[in-house]
Amino acid sequence: MNTPEVRYVTGACPLDCPDTCCWQVMVDATGTARAMRGHPDHPFTRGVLCTKVTHYLERTYHPERVVSPLKRVGPKGSGQFKRITWEEALAEIGARLSDVVERYGPQAVLPYSYSGTLGLLQGESMDRRFFHALGASRLARTLCAEAGWQGYVYTIGATVGTPPEDFAYARLILLWGTNTLTSNMHLWPFILEARRQGARVVVIDPARTRTARQAAEWLPIMPGTDAALALAMMHVIVRDGLWDEAYVSRYTLGFSHLRERLEAWPPERAAAITGLPAERIETLAREYATTRPAVIRINYGMQRHGGGGMAVRAIAMLPALVGAWREQGGGVLLSTSGAFPVNRQALRRTDLQPHPTRLINAARLGDALSLDAHMRARAVMQGDPHPPVHALIVYNSNPAVTAPDQNAVLRGLAREDLFTVVLEHFITDTALYADIILPATTQVEHWDLHTAYGHYYLTLNRPAIAPVGESKPNTEIFRLLAQRLGLDHPALRDSDEDLIRQALSVKHPWMTGITYERLLDEGFVRLNLPDPFLPFAEGDFFTPSGKCEFYSAQAAHDGYDPLPTFTPPHETPLPASAESSRASAQQPLALLSPSAHYYLNSNFANVPRLQRRQGEPYLLLHPEDAAARGIQDGDWVRVWNARGSLRLRARVRPDVRPGVCYTPSIWWRTQAADGQSVNVLTSQAEADMGGGATYYDVAVYVAPLNGEESHARAG
Repeated sequence: MNTPEVRYVTGACPLDCPDTCCWQVMVDATGTARAMRGHPDHPFTRGVLCTKVTHYLERTYHPERVVSPLKRVGPKGSGQFKRITWEEALAEIGARLSDVVERYGPQAVLPYSYSGTLGLLQGESMDRRFFHALGASRLARTLCAEAGWQGYVYTIGATVGTPPEDFAYARLILLWGTNTLTSNMHLWPFILEARRQGARVVVIDPARTRTARQAAEWLPIMPGTDAALALAMMHVIVRDGLWDEAYVSRYTLGFSHLRERLEAWPPERAAAITGLPAERIETLAREYATTRPAVIRINYGMQRHGGGGMAVRAIAMLPALVGAWREQGGGVLLSTSGAFPVNRQALRRTDLQPHPTRLINAARLGDALSLDAHMRARAVMQGDPHPPVHALIVYNSNPAVTAPDQNAVLRGLAREDLFTVVLEHFITDTALYADIILPATTQVEHWDLHTAYGHYYLTLNRPAIAPVGESKPNTEIFRLLAQRLGLDHPALRDSDEDLIRQALSVKHPWMTGITYERLLDEGFVRLNLPDPFLPFAEGDFFTPSGKCEFYSAQAAHDGYDPLPTFTPPHETPLPASAESSRASAQQPLALLSPSAHYYLNSNFANVPRLQRRQGEPYLLLHPEDAAARGIQDGDWVRVWNARGSLRLRARVRPDVRPGVCYTPSIWWRTQAADGQSVNVLTSQAEADMGGGATYYDVAVYVAPLNGEESHARAG
């Protein structure tokens, strides 16, 4: 309750998490934010914030926060900056960008942003308008979800799935490639409710995560082999007559083709690929087909490998095959993002482009910043690799630690002929290479509008406090940059309120009654969906045929196999044959690097309280793999491949399957023992669909630090 001494301001967590929590910020009479809490009335947030976001204000009021524009005065990467005024910063940026455009053309300017905020305003409105009007290169934001998104869409038609609240009604829950307690914690209470009613929870994951330790069963699958497991499950279901003939005949397309494909996928074949026993694959398939309701939660980690798109495509077929969409609590959930029909075109205004511009893959930033035309061509998805990138504007991202193939990225950022501007809260590893740093506001200091990818609520973020120091919202920064460069289209002067109203200006039944005024009054609104929402109980898929497409003509048109298949990983070694020794020092291990529990990508890594809780970086090894390499718990080890090398402390536990090692991420390079982060090891290679990143398709060698030379020669 608001009083003269304190008021509560409703907003939304901006971070890259399915939960998109609705929060309330407590502000005192001086205008200072004193605390924050989950909104008690939000049906999904339920008054609780994660352990990271509970301390969000420590970022806002952090003593090292950038609160004024800064200009580099030393070598790139040295961290030597001086304070300048906004007028000086804008003048320099305007002059340098104008020079780049005049000398090389506007496509020599590259925006680089990702999901530092998922807000529609601060993440994809005035920034996009500015770069479109300038004629800059476009960025394909492929780092997290592109392959899985495409695989799901080929099958289902849109990223719409089982409402998370309906997991409470399930009697079998497969948590497949998701560490729910770390990356989707607000789903967990509904899973617990289902478990109290007798539901079984099975986790399919290469590592025994926090979530796996809470489940009835952990199935330690080999990374990158999920499609093989799904195909074998479908083989058993069809072979044993456990499929829902009525649902399949009415609401799916291509079953006869699928049936023929599945003949080649008995459990024994999948067992040799996944490392799971054929008998367990058999029983899992039968359990899934005969338990009602049954629901699958998949997350995006499973698609960050060479066959990621096909993996998601195959898993997304399972509910239609057994008719699980018919029941409340049945189906599959990857993302709910496709359910929000907000007017993104009105926000982004692609019509402002003076001509079509090239498209550069964010997952290949190292290649994109190269002066080598051949390397640069690998990063260009559409258009001409010429000219080289001569100006880089980074916001909502810290690519020096988060982008794949870190050494290649750093080589590009270190170019003296590359003019780099970074909009930031802190002098991050990326900001160290900036020519100009502009102070950006945090979420409690600006307006925004948030959809979600883990529930069906739209949320308005209201600023709770005035901007700290001289910081400005991204929207205002890009308005100022447009003015400085003489870009005078009226759309580049729209206010934040204008932008919110434009995003909501859509005629769609799911948006009926949702207005700016209603969001101001209520803070959050559920999409205008039926209750219960059973999206595909009677078909009505969003595919071209209106059916779940086992056979996708669109996929075939786009150059993919129209049927589900298994695409092997690029690097991840598959389980060794019985004749060879899996636990051998000469064999590479598959490396996984999911988010640390107390960090979110590179966010919060500089918050002292969370640093203490997270501790130092480490490498988790199975005892078999550690013994084969002469590694004991607590030893320092070297982890390396052709791209780079990393020093980590070993933890030897049976919490990861043999053949796999695991390091949580991401610590900043400035905090690491050897000044490296895990992305020194990851690759710029793309997944099978959409140019998606392959963070979890990495082969590495591991050796005790004192024995590295002999093992390096052996590798």
